[in-house]
Amino acid sequence: MPYFPQPYIQYGGVWNLTSQSQAQGQTTWPVPPAPHLFSWGANSQGNLGTGNQTNYSSPKQIGSLTNWNNITGGNASAITTKTDGTLWAWGINSSGQLGLNNTTNYSSPVQVGALTNWANVSETRYFVLSTKTDGTLWSWGFNSSGQLGLGNTTYYSSPKQVGALTNWLSIAAGYYFCLATKTNGTLWSWGNNLYGQLGLNNITYYSSPKQVGALTNWSQISAGANCCLAVKTDGTLWAWGGNTYGQLGLGNTTSYSSPKQVGALTNWSIATIRAFTFSLAIKTDGSLWSWGRNNNGQLGLGNTTFYSSPKQVGSSTAWTSISTTCNASYQASFAISNGQLYSWGNNNGGQLGLGNLTPYSSPKQVGSLTTWSKVGAQGTAVLAIASF
Repeated sequence: MPYFPQPYIQYGGVWNLTSQSQAQGQTTWPVPPAPHLFSWGANSQGNLGTGNQTNYSSPKQIGSLTNWNNITGGNASAITTKTDGTLWAWGINSSGQLGLNNTTNYSSPVQVGALTNWANVSETRYFVLSTKTDGTLWSWGFNSSGQLGLGNTTYYSSPKQVGALTNWLSIAAGYYFCLATKTNGTLWSWGNNLYGQLGLNNITYYSSPKQVGALTNWSQISAGANCCLAVKTDGTLWAWGGNTYGQLGLGNTTSYSSPKQVGALTNWSIATIRAFTFSLAIKTDGSLWSWGRNNNGQLGLGNTTFYSSPKQVGSSTAWTSISTTCNASYQASFAISNGQLYSWGNNNGGQLGLGNLTPYSSPKQVGSLTTWSKVGAQGTAVLAIASF
């Protein structure tokens, strides 16, 4: 009697035996699902990576490769890693943000150097922050406020190491400023600080990393235009920085230059704040919450009412990956639930991926795939990974 191994289980699906070759005396097992990269939205700078400058209002696959891993988008460019640890970039490159040692725009993915140890990447306003698997921190691109953390305001078009430490863990690039955590749970910030977004209880700019307080229990971090969200290991949610539209979730529109706890709950899991004025967050029970500006229905609450404290989006408790566009004119939100991708908000560039330019104030499913795993919005467009 032949031996059959356990079905291949990954990406939430169970893959079973598909065929058997009795004549060869061999068994053919199914190929496990592989990550394919898609993009859509406005494409004036070739930022969709599709080899052209054509706008698309529904997902288009980028090439045929199936080894994409982490994805992040800036104002009109994209930075990604592959499962082999290589780093790739495309789109606008006016400040050298693609890391290719030039300022040439590219409309399809180009490898950044030849290294194979890139880990996390974060990009926003014309600059990039990245870590390697050895725990080192790197940055490049626009540097007007010292956001590269290199102790100066010089622009760089190729990766430069930030200090010499090897214990950097998570990173978040905001508009001209950065947040990062270390493996010891400490929180660090640098760059623009006009609204107190560095959390240092002042509005002084810093061109090298400064520790935020003395706590060692910071976990998840997210940086926006001029504000921040962070989750501690105890599940509490914290916010600071600009708060014109209530995007800090504190029930007011007061700006704060040091971290303030959002409510008293201890079940926050993932937080994101992009664009200028609104926030999304997921709790440990899988529920999705939003607050802040809502002029385009980007909060997903079925209206255009602004809220200065968290409001639940629908009733699903299976939300995972979340992202928002980081351009004031293209404000939209994206989230994945049970492998299905949803979008809502402004749709003037087709960024919702729904095949039209109609805005929606509540979540709408993008296509029919149920194997989406990651989504990362740019300023005017979206990247997402689906496995099949």
